[in-house]
Amino acid sequence: MTKNHARFFQVFWFTLFLGLGLSLLAAPEAEAYSWNRTLQEGSSGEDVKELQIRVAGWAADSASQTYVAVDGQFGPGTTAAVKRFQRAYGLTADGIVGAGTQAKLNALESSTGTKNFNYTEFYSKDGSGFNGGKVSAATVKENVRRLMYKLEALRVKAGNKPVTINSGFRSISHNSNVGGASNSQHMYGIAADVAISGVSSTTVKNTAKTCGFSGIYNESSFAHLDSRVEYPYGAQSWWWQ
Repeated sequence: MTKNHARFFQVFWFTLFLGLGLSLLAAPEAEAYSWNRTLQEGSSGEDVKELQIRVAGWAADSASQTYVAVDGQFGPGTTAAVKRFQRAYGLTADGIVGAGTQAKLNALESSTGTKNFNYTEFYSKDGSGFNGGKVSAATVKENVRRLMYKLEALRVKAGNKPVTINSGFRSISHNSNVGGASNSQHMYGIAADVAISGVSSTTVKNTAKTCGFSGIYNESSFAHLDSRVEYPYGAQSWWWQ
């Protein structure tokens, strides 16, 4: 083999491996949810449940003690939430979940949580991850995923400003160490204490009242938000400061 041939193959293999490496880096973080049909009022099934999880933060136009039930039944409440989501994302607000709306829903996905939130932000601060709470780690993770979608809506309503998670899930031990309530919603993964850069905690609290949160109060530096009435193990009555 001549030097020119050897040089050619060096360049060829280098280019090939570089291209493969760039392709891997550019690969999407998560496979998009498979929407196999158009959804609309009257539809039912697991795909409707997934839709309801993703539009749960669009529960109301103004402060209202209501939430989007994740029951797999596409009723008027789900239709209204879908329309609010569609308006916020520049889509035709018809309440019908076709390809365009499904693409916007999938754009919020990530293998590490959702588009703007990472599971690690919600880990118990004693290093136990999602373990040691009042429900299994798998249940905590799913609860946190649902919480993230509500926070995605809150983020949009607050002007797309970053949301900081001051406290997410807490293990029973960590909750005790920080003086949390004996039945703190943090121990189930259904609560978060949040702050938004440049937005007062009072404004965050009031905005959250449109996002389906049933437990809301604020301190000077953060707002506490939880979904206590949606879960059988949560506190079963609304509590707004």
